[in-house]
Amino acid sequence: MDDQPDIVEGLVAAGADPWRPVLAGWSPGRLSLAGPTPDLFGVPEGQRGLNAAERAAVLEAKRLRAVLGDLHSDGLGLVCVAGIDTPEAIRRLDATPVEGTRLHMLQEEPWGGEDIDEQMRIIGVTTVPGGCIVTQPWGYAPQAPGVQQRLSAGTFCYGMYANPKSGNQGSIVRNGIIEGWDLHPGGGPDLDDDTATPEDVLLAYLYRHHAVAYACAWAGLRPTNARAVTGYPDTWAELPLRDHWKH
Repeated sequence: MDDQPDIVEGLVAAGADPWRPVLAGWSPGRLSLAGPTPDLFGVPEGQRGLNAAERAAVLEAKRLRAVLGDLHSDGLGLVCVAGIDTPEAIRRLDATPVEGTRLHMLQEEPWGGEDIDEQMRIIGVTTVPGGCIVTQPWGYAPQAPGVQQRLSAGTFCYGMYANPKSGNQGSIVRNGIIEGWDLHPGGGPDLDDDTATPEDVLLAYLYRHHAVAYACAWAGLRPTNARAVTGYPDTWAELPLRDHWKH
């Protein structure tokens, strides 16, 4: 998990078994086949390597991490929604497109105006392969429960806020129901999570230290660039005046 092969070699030399399943059926040896040192152990007779779906996930993770790069995400809020596009997201949110001088001033100095509440209602929406990304480079509005519940009707989404004080905070909402809150995208597999599936473990392992990429991958989105995240979306829109934090 920590990318320290020298320590791993020492453990193996001391008698540790890298092929003992320890997390949702994954052994350290088999999981290493999906990581940066796939030749660390080799695959001994009787042990299986990655299947076709797992190999495809590894390749997609490499592509997505490269596409998004090392984003400076402090203060960023976003939600990745499966299966809907920008116009549908705006319709579900009852949002109103924003443009002109007001938008230019906001982009230049997000916290420079007097009406902070008004600024926090402005979001960006971008269609990407697999769905859409709703983002706010300067705030947490996209992750608000009311926003995610409306966006997830008949589908699912993964929300994230890069809290400058406490780190990345994730959430899962499916068909209007909150299934996960205060999650840790990019934090790697949770060794204490007894409910994790093999797919959960692989996804978390592939996107360690890449929270935004993890959110996209969890929702099945395949953006081809970082535009939706870095602040140049298809459409800027303003959320209606309502309590978006009300469940």
